[in-house]
Amino acid sequence: MDNKIRGTVEMTAAMLISGTIGWFVVVSGQPVMSVVFWRCVFGAATLLIVCAALGLLRGTINFRLLGLAALGGAALIINWLLLFSSFSRASISIATAVYNTQPFMLVCLGAFFFSERLTMTKAIWLSVAFVGTLLIVHAKPEADYSGTDYLIGIMMALGAAFFYAVAAIITKKLTGTPPHLIALIQVCVGIVILAPFANLNPAPAGMGAWSSLVAVGVVHTGLVYILLYGAIQKLPTHLTGSLSFIYPIVAIAVDFLAFGRRLHPVQLIGAAAILTAAAGMNLGWSLWKSKPQRQPLSSYE
Repeated sequence: MDNKIRGTVEMTAAMLISGTIGWFVVVSGQPVMSVVFWRCVFGAATLLIVCAALGLLRGTINFRLLGLAALGGAALIINWLLLFSSFSRASISIATAVYNTQPFMLVCLGAFFFSERLTMTKAIWLSVAFVGTLLIVHAKPEADYSGTDYLIGIMMALGAAFFYAVAAIITKKLTGTPPHLIALIQVCVGIVILAPFANLNPAPAGMGAWSSLVAVGVVHTGLVYILLYGAIQKLPTHLTGSLSFIYPIVAIAVDFLAFGRRLHPVQLIGAAAILTAAAGMNLGWSLWKSKPQRQPLSSYE
């Protein structure tokens, strides 16, 4: 099996697993703060073993790495808290669709902090995603997801996308640092931040709750990081971007199969608009054909 096929398998597996996280969060029956705390605990244990096995704990850690990774970790923890909180307010499907506005948050932050040029194509895709979000906001949600809670859920999902983009921008400053080590520092920061606030007394009761929490930490954090970063190292960017859309599709399917929640037509159109725009942004789709360059008639032209 060559690198491209292996990377495709790893990326596909990572996205399939990621798409199920909403189900585990909901069935755990735990407060969001506790879910994220235990995710960090079990994720840190898994990543510590991986980093130790790969020899990443020797001679690679310095104060700059710790500082930037900790800052990115704080943004990542806020991202998880907001995203998981949005599931109970706007449904897993809607929250995941809105959360996929991440690429546009990155573009806006890049333009603001790094003076990166916002092209006309990117601006159009951004507008499409914005229209999709408006359609979701104004759609009539199910009875269980209505009124102020529904709007708060959407705002939380947008906030989660923003803080994910912040974490990604900070991580860009750590280019060349082993990603598993960055992830380990980030989840350790999460443990420190959340320990005073997590509802640890009483501890989760029953094998069902503990199984869900272990799965979120070991599988959805430790294993997914390993698969994801392994795939990124093997695949071209366009293929990584295209495979990443397995995640929201699986999340919407899980929400329907596990909880019987289906998107209303307007919500479906809005979600499709966001995902199409995100695909266009990630994969560099152009909305018009560029003019072919004129070839010289001779070597003297």
